[in-house]
Amino acid sequence: MSMQAVFILALIISAVIGYLLGGVSWAIILTRIVQRRDIREQGSGNAGMTNVLRSVGKLPALLTFAGDFIKCVIAVLLSQLALYLLAMAFTDIAPGAELFRYTRYIAGTACVVGHIFPIYYGFRGGKGIVTAAAMILLTDWRVFIAVILTFGLVFAWKKIMSLCSVTSAGMYPVCTFLIVFFMDYSRGFCGLEYLLFATGVSVFVGVLVMVKHRANIGRLMRGEEKPIIGTKSR
Repeated sequence: MSMQAVFILALIISAVIGYLLGGVSWAIILTRIVQRRDIREQGSGNAGMTNVLRSVGKLPALLTFAGDFIKCVIAVLLSQLALYLLAMAFTDIAPGAELFRYTRYIAGTACVVGHIFPIYYGFRGGKGIVTAAAMILLTDWRVFIAVILTFGLVFAWKKIMSLCSVTSAGMYPVCTFLIVFFMDYSRGFCGLEYLLFATGVSVFVGVLVMVKHRANIGRLMRGEEKPIIGTKSR
């Protein structure tokens, strides 16, 4: 088997692993444990950390955050292991660093998709913010810093989680393109294919997150979205 075939197989495995792990909704699991209820029938109806914080409490929200973050970490790590083991088994040659970067993106993106459209819960999941944050950190820490700074500045200004999420999602592809172009591509550290791939993935994830926030965007435009103060909305 050629390295190209191994790489394609690793991408497929990474996508499957990422999607299946992403579909494990800790918001739904923990709310059922604590309240014997479905978080999607409470508050905003979203299976995510913010709704758990408002509807269930601080500890379940913290555990939801940790679970949604860690599942993406596990998915990405397994994708790296799968690529390495397949390459060594069929070619006896270690894959190049860029191949590992591609599989990280695929596993992370699939995890975000699985979180938003979980097969285990009728394809009704969360909005993907925490899982997407983990994906960004694991694929490019420089972009993560830029995006998290954007999130933090908007939160300090308005304290509206949806506004922070939407703004960060919009900035994600912008930051990805600028950072990869000026710090990697223009300096010969990556090819045009990787620049286009990374930018394309970031556009996909950013748009997906924004589409999931379309109701929030409508409320933001009408001035109806509420800020978070502590654990309660104002």
